[in-house]
Amino acid sequence: MSDTRLGIRPSGKERHFKPEQLIVSKTDLKGRITYANDLFLDLADYSEDEVLGQPHSLIRHPDMPRCIFKMMWDEIAAGKEIFAYVVNMGKNGDHYWVYAHITPTFDENHKVIGYHSNRRVADPKILKEKIIPLYAELRKIEDSTSNRKDGMNAASKVLAQKLSDAGMAYDKFIQSL
Repeated sequence: MSDTRLGIRPSGKERHFKPEQLIVSKTDLKGRITYANDLFLDLADYSEDEVLGQPHSLIRHPDMPRCIFKMMWDEIAAGKEIFAYVVNMGKNGDHYWVYAHITPTFDENHKVIGYHSNRRVADPKILKEKIIPLYAELRKIEDSTSNRKDGMNAASKVLAQKLSDAGMAYDKFIQSL
């Protein structure tokens, strides 16, 4: 699978960063990058000039389920924080997994004015045993329809049912891993 928008194909090579390191980025309300720290730039293989003003989806890996991004956007747009496992892809096609904490940024009147994300190293055991199989299942559902939105909605329903069956909301599910 490739990101035809940018002509980038996944290389299959995984990049890593240290557990004590933190990837940080900020966006405006439309998801355009307003800040990216050096670790973000290094892992994504972009310069600051290349990312500022660009959509954060610039680093979206094609294996990342759209329904997870929809859920993340729904939560932060509602003024809530969310934790999620995300696979990103750099300009060179290499990927890296993160455990993301995404929060709205508020002004002095408590109005959401942007978003802030801190990302840590993702636990490889959780990825292998839980997240990668779940995301592969969700992507298979998303890809099973000719209409991207229908596929995303179908995968969202499956995820909601899995969470309901487990008696957990998404945030409790992620924290339980």
